[in-house]
Amino acid sequence: MLTLHSSAYLSSFIITLNPPFLIKTPPFCSLRNPRFLVAMAMTSASTTGSHSRNRFRFSDEENGDYNQHIGGQAFSVAGSVASGFEGQEAFYGNADKRKEKRSLMSNDQGEDDYLLAEGRQPLWRKVPIASSLINPYRIVIIMRLVILVFFFHLRITTPVHDALALWIISVVCEIWLALSWIVDQLPKWFPITRETYLERLSIRFEREGEPNLLAPVDIFVTTADPLKEPPIVTANTVLSVLSVDYPVEKVSCYVSDDSASMLLFDTLSETAEFARIWVPFCNKYNIEPRAPEFYFSEKLDYLKDKVHPTFVKDRRAMKREYEEFKVKINVLVAKAQKKPEEGWVMQDGNPWPGNNIDDHPGMIQVCLGSAGALDKEGKALPRLVYISREKRPGYQHHRKAGAMNALVRVSAVLSNAPFALNLDCDQYINNSKVLREAMCFLMDPQLGKKFCYVQFPRRFDGIDCNDRYANHNTVFFDINMKCLDGIQGPMYVGTGCVFNRQALYGYEPPSEKRPKMKSCCWPSCCSSCSGDSQSTSDVEESDQELEDFDEEEELSFMSLKNLEKRFGQSPVFIDSALMEDGGLPKGTNTRLLIKEAVHVISCDYEEKTEWGKEIGWLYGSVTEDILTGFNMHCKGWKSVYCMPKKAAFKGSAPINLSDRLHQVLKWASGSTQIFFSGYCPLWYGYSGKLKCLQRLAYTNSIVYPFTSIPLLVYCTVPAVCLLTGKFIIPTLSNLASIWLMALFISIILTCVLELRWSGVSIQDWWRNEQFWVIGGVSAHLFAVFQGLLKVAGVDTNFTVRAKSANDTSFGQLYLFKWTTLFIPPTSLVILNMVGIVAGISDAINNGYDSWGPFFGKLFFSLWVIVHLYPFLKGLMGRQNRTPTIVVLWSILTAIIFSMIWVRLDIFLPKERGPVLKQCGIKC
Repeated sequence: MLTLHSSAYLSSFIITLNPPFLIKTPPFCSLRNPRFLVAMAMTSASTTGSHSRNRFRFSDEENGDYNQHIGGQAFSVAGSVASGFEGQEAFYGNADKRKEKRSLMSNDQGEDDYLLAEGRQPLWRKVPIASSLINPYRIVIIMRLVILVFFFHLRITTPVHDALALWIISVVCEIWLALSWIVDQLPKWFPITRETYLERLSIRFEREGEPNLLAPVDIFVTTADPLKEPPIVTANTVLSVLSVDYPVEKVSCYVSDDSASMLLFDTLSETAEFARIWVPFCNKYNIEPRAPEFYFSEKLDYLKDKVHPTFVKDRRAMKREYEEFKVKINVLVAKAQKKPEEGWVMQDGNPWPGNNIDDHPGMIQVCLGSAGALDKEGKALPRLVYISREKRPGYQHHRKAGAMNALVRVSAVLSNAPFALNLDCDQYINNSKVLREAMCFLMDPQLGKKFCYVQFPRRFDGIDCNDRYANHNTVFFDINMKCLDGIQGPMYVGTGCVFNRQALYGYEPPSEKRPKMKSCCWPSCCSSCSGDSQSTSDVEESDQELEDFDEEEELSFMSLKNLEKRFGQSPVFIDSALMEDGGLPKGTNTRLLIKEAVHVISCDYEEKTEWGKEIGWLYGSVTEDILTGFNMHCKGWKSVYCMPKKAAFKGSAPINLSDRLHQVLKWASGSTQIFFSGYCPLWYGYSGKLKCLQRLAYTNSIVYPFTSIPLLVYCTVPAVCLLTGKFIIPTLSNLASIWLMALFISIILTCVLELRWSGVSIQDWWRNEQFWVIGGVSAHLFAVFQGLLKVAGVDTNFTVRAKSANDTSFGQLYLFKWTTLFIPPTSLVILNMVGIVAGISDAINNGYDSWGPFFGKLFFSLWVIVHLYPFLKGLMGRQNRTPTIVVLWSILTAIIFSMIWVRLDIFLPKERGPVLKQCGIKC
């Protein structure tokens, strides 16, 4: 038995399940059949064979032949043969039997021709929005733009002299909000939808009796803290990945643990064991979804379409197994709550390498995928790999973006699939055919190599039926993303996205050639490459050819140096990065793979390279997704938005008001960080490859937090008008009334027609409008100040959002106290309520003539309160009481503005009354 070296003397750890090394593990960190290895970098590991997609390329000439085949002989041969036999019945003695036999042969031939023709049909197609739906929408947008021009001309040329300050402030806010609407509206000009044909994909790449030609896919699952992201949630995500409807030898799942937690390590070990019975159960009965927690919790008729006689029995047995699995995970979680002072210790007395979360070596464990990793039916299982990148004090680790880049490099060394799907730990696969949906685009013979990624919409479980805080974000996913798909493609939203690995490496689309090395940059495979180069010609070399060869060798050496500066000091990774169709290089030395895998996740690997700048997930913002997708589109790539009828992925979302606001705060802060960085769409990427409307959409995604400033001011103006008795709009003439009514009508028509072509419900649209105001006057406003503080050198840190398996508890999300976000909207509500009371009292005191202007002010004030109504309901929260600080702040604000109304009317000059003098009796 091999003994375990102390972690104090190891710079990096390699954990695998491969023989011949066997090490005992502690009970907390064990499999049912544990094989745990911790060794130095020279350790053997099994690797997958190389894959090439050249086998399934279709050229334009083939498509042309196919079209000719369809139009000519494919459907006419059988008919002509049949008519020939009918004309010769008298000549043959047994014409009926011969005709029947010939007809059967004709049917078989016709079926083969049909399959051949169907296999060459497009794998997807665009479905444009019907002109009867989209054209009225476009016309109304143009009308609204024209009306806005005349409206602002009227507003600017008719000032309110007795409330000049309020009038100037209101006009500036209105112009800002109008420009914000234009920037948001113009990219919505070309909405489209797409549909895929999965049967054609199978006919083309999964022919019976031939090797499966579907491309391999690496799947990345990221987690940062198993105490805030429950291990049972991560386990369900991993199980849904392992049971996906895709060839098992072409699926590799990599789980990144940024906390180096022994809890998650052991959870994956238990998950790997449970997968041995869960995966065959899913494949046998074709169940959906394939995350057991959500499958068993569905309140549906699980017997529907299940005619197998043993299904009920097997389902009950599987549910018992899953309950036992949950108990084991809960026991592990309970043990993890009480960490020993000396840290976790393994059975042989050596400490767990990840006891110090900020100072630990890199770790890799192959949980599934090695020899003997079979399910209970003896079939192979997908590969499952645990990864924890090295962390040392003094190094920047770049949060999720750094973890994703580490996953890209490790997967390139171990499997190097040409495509990669990334998922958050709480985002499980709801549609088991999701990889096939993505392959319909990425494996398209004509356009597949020009797509950088396929983005799927985010859908959520556990949200209240009213969706009070617009967690579904339906307007963005069902309207905005469809419209971007008609330009250059949707934005990357951080999860549920299948990438082309070449796009992640910073390459440009294949219209331009990339530098390819003549000689292999990995010494262990030079023999295979040199054999290929020597077989090109049998002619004797001349002196000139020798000189050319020397020049090529020199250029090759220079290219290698440039590639090392670009990708890092790993010949193995560089060699895999140069393989356009993925797969591992020929002649790979498998003994070096694990060593290289640990090397590429070291904390100093990215120094003096382009990782995070032009390669992989980009650094510089907590919303690395926007940066990464924007950089790809700037290089000329296109993306695809895929919306299958059955939701591809589902996950959890914060249903608590404070959690939701902090989530929005993170997104808005990331946008402000990008605005103040060198990657701002306003001045970055002017190479002619980013379309204007696409740039406008990215600009809108960056500048929208700054709209919080005019929004907050504009929500304050109605209350100030009610308190001061003045209004921002002068007495309207007939023409002015017409333009104002036309503006309101155009706003209503725009919304109605947008809902009509998109299919979004009016409730979802209204919730989105409400939360736009709530987030705008709270989270967006704080994000702007955080961005300004960061520019001034004051950094603001974020922590992981707490996720719950049962949606009953939420933890603190960020370093800022969550109650501070409640202050601005609460103050607005109290202020407008006080203003309404003051306006009513003023109208009563001044008589009938004052009620007309009062109703105009009341309309705008009620507009603010109605939009903030979900916030008012959320103030009670789950504790059924309003936070004390919010109550005190609200009372203080109400008192201050009441005093301003009663005594300190600062917006208007005071009118002096008559001068009183003593004049005696003669007065």
